[in-house]
Amino acid sequence: MKITAIHCFPILVGWRNQLLIKVETDEGIYGWGESGLSGRERAVMGAIDHYREFLIGRDPMQAGALWQELYRSQYFEGGRVLSAAISAIDIALYDIKGKALGVPVYQLLGGKQRDRVPAFATAPAEPGPEMIEQAKQLQDAGWSCIRFVPAGQHATNRFEPRESIAKTAPWMVRAREELGPEVALGIDYHHRLSVAEAAAFCQRMPSGTLDFIEEPIRDETPSAYESLRQLTDVPFAIGEEFSSKWQFLPYIEGNLHQFNRIDICNVGGFTEAMKVAGWSEAHYVDLMPHNPLGPICTAASVHLAASVPNFAWLECRSSPVEQLGFDNTEIFPVQVSLQGSDYVVPNVPGLGADVDENYVRSLSFRFSEPPHLRRRDGSYTNW
Repeated sequence: MKITAIHCFPILVGWRNQLLIKVETDEGIYGWGESGLSGRERAVMGAIDHYREFLIGRDPMQAGALWQELYRSQYFEGGRVLSAAISAIDIALYDIKGKALGVPVYQLLGGKQRDRVPAFATAPAEPGPEMIEQAKQLQDAGWSCIRFVPAGQHATNRFEPRESIAKTAPWMVRAREELGPEVALGIDYHHRLSVAEAAAFCQRMPSGTLDFIEEPIRDETPSAYESLRQLTDVPFAIGEEFSSKWQFLPYIEGNLHQFNRIDICNVGGFTEAMKVAGWSEAHYVDLMPHNPLGPICTAASVHLAASVPNFAWLECRSSPVEQLGFDNTEIFPVQVSLQGSDYVVPNVPGLGADVDENYVRSLSFRFSEPPHLRRRDGSYTNW
């Protein structure tokens, strides 16, 4: 079998762009993959254009060797753009291999360890009575892990960390009081805080209020997380921006976090994700995969989750209180099913997800840009 074509489809799904890729072969078997670098699709497409030049005619069954060639074939290796391109290609190659062998992708990863993949849902309302009502609705529907967003999450032009902390912390305490001790509760601060601000936020709540805080600060400096760890006992869920096992290295080896927010569409696909998973298992770190895109990302994440022992929850952006349109059935007529708060692991060959290619070819590319946030003094801050 030989690769004959690689096509890119940058499309707007819901409010966010998704970059889908299709790898075709001379035997008529094709695979779908997805890049996680939403918002910078053109950059990833440029990398795929370069990779296409030497992938045509190659054996798609050799995913591991091709991963090494993709990563090592330039002097300036690595980085988020190249890794996002490699991720999409790698996922598509596993889809092809599963179809060619007549087995689900999880069989290529050692077999499945669970039949259902537990998911967590997000209560999208900012802290306040509506947030509590959404969380209760999720709890009543059987969701055992709920994530909140901070005050200012939906701002389009200004974000003040200290103001957000003051408004958010009391409602986290209220949520624990209202929902009880059995449900796992967390919050995603989207790396908008400094070490001091993140510590101040955590210290305003009694111990046990939160089961995790996600991405409280930026990840470029692991020692900053070391400092933050000394100031709070709230478990950290981080890693969604990491683009290789090497970025995970200081966090895993330093025992700095408790949940790996690994993104299979950013880290390097299945080939790299399984290495990070095994390394994490040795340090008793559970996977909690980042899944903010569409059904191709979801299907890949479900197969990863099914294949590893150290797993907590998979992110879900389609719940009784949140419908973002990322799982549009016109675009994705075949996708992994969500039953209650669990994804059912598919048993069909490949990923178990497909795309209406004719439909996506009819769509035109539109630039999608997240808010560029400023502090009150006019300086820029993180989105």
